[in-house]
Amino acid sequence: MMLGLLLARAGVDVVVLEKHADFFRDFRGDTIHPSTIDLIDQLGLRERFDAIPHNELSRLDMVLNGTRVTPVNFALLRRGNRRLALMPQWDFLRMLSEAAAELPNFRLLMHAEATGLLHAGDAVAGVTATAPTGSLRIDAALTVAADGRTSALRAASGLPVTEFGVPLDVLWFRLPRPEVNPPDTLGYVTPETLFITIPRTGYYQTAMIIPKDGFDAVKRDGLPEFRGKVARSVPFLAPVVDAVKSWDDVKLLSVQINRLQRWHRPGFLCIGDAAHAMSPAFGVGINYAIQDAVAAANLLVGPLRDGTLSEADLARVQKRRARPVARMQSLQLALHNAIGKPGGGAILPSPLPWSLRALLKVVVPPLRLVSAHVLGRGFRPERVSPAILRD
Repeated sequence: MMLGLLLARAGVDVVVLEKHADFFRDFRGDTIHPSTIDLIDQLGLRERFDAIPHNELSRLDMVLNGTRVTPVNFALLRRGNRRLALMPQWDFLRMLSEAAAELPNFRLLMHAEATGLLHAGDAVAGVTATAPTGSLRIDAALTVAADGRTSALRAASGLPVTEFGVPLDVLWFRLPRPEVNPPDTLGYVTPETLFITIPRTGYYQTAMIIPKDGFDAVKRDGLPEFRGKVARSVPFLAPVVDAVKSWDDVKLLSVQINRLQRWHRPGFLCIGDAAHAMSPAFGVGINYAIQDAVAAANLLVGPLRDGTLSEADLARVQKRRARPVARMQSLQLALHNAIGKPGGGAILPSPLPWSLRALLKVVVPPLRLVSAHVLGRGFRPERVSPAILRD
């Protein structure tokens, strides 16, 4: 959606296909990082953004075996936005689509699912799709696959994917806010597991880390044990754990980290999760996808308008974005191999002795600025080209 908005703003004819009839999907993470909010400001969309109900955090707290630490403080950033927004993705997508719809050369086709690629010789020349009105054929100078980690267009392109083993999956579920709530806390690390508690209006979007392919074992242990683990790990949620009535209330996310060896073919480019599936760690997937979109728009607007687009232009997009993606994925893998996997909290004694608590007070503060930059801005944050903004 972001790429379509930017290209259309620069005068390129764009068709965006969305396979669902609406945007109302529970994407769960919903983190909009400072680097993305900076882009919203650049595009003049801040008033619309602020009008959408959402929560904001300037710091990310974690509780390690009962001890609260603040490893990330976005308020320390020296420029741009210095807060993290927690906004439902359907609202964010709707805002972008409404802004794009005001441009004469932008078309959004809802309930239209891309099913395959069109070819002209060795080059991709568009897509086939299905819609309520029947089959569609869309010819295009450039086809961009932004259809996620199970991308049908990527599969049709034959581009090879490198998989990195991830030892965990995530169970997502909602819990209402109890009468007494602690300060907003995104992570609870215990000897049993790692819990995520994302504050939303009236409820928490909650996640539990489990071993890879371990959901069946969790089910065999039964709902009472599941609720008990929540209550033991995040005690303030104990009064509301009965809100999980059945396993239908618990959704499995099979965690992947992978990336394409090559993101492009003639006339075809993958971005976002279609090019590099990110772990939920640090909640950066949305923002790295948007950074891909901005880089692609900046590098491809000229060749698209001039009719000179070549595969070398597409290779420049990958060259710009591949290293930042690989660096963040390496951090995610390192986290999974430390505290971000089941039992990871066991590396810390419980309760933490005074000496370790004192060490954390010394070590954590200097790291906050670094972590704020790495998570809030990301590796190589993008800015929209003045040429696009001018147009």
